[in-house]
Amino acid sequence: MKTIPEGIFKPKPNAAETRNDAMSRLVRDIHDAETAAREAKTLRLRLARLEMERLAPAPATPVKAKRKPAK
Repeated sequence: MKTIPEGIFKPKPNAAETRNDAMSRLVRDIHDAETAAREAKTLRLRLARLEMERLAPAPATPVKAKRKPAK
C-alpha cells in the first residue's frame, strides 16, 4: 500500500482567510504585549508603594480629648 503524502487532501486557505489569520495573530501579539507591559508596570508600582510605606514613619495616633462631665 502506498503512503499518501501528508497535506494532499488539506484544502488551501484562500487569500482572505490568510489575511484574517495574519491579522488575528498580529492583534493577539499586540494584546499580549500590552498585557505584559501593564502587569509589569503594576508590579513595579506596587513594589514602589510597599517600599514607601516601609520607609515612611508610622503615623502618630491622635490623642483623644477627654470629655468634661455634664453638670
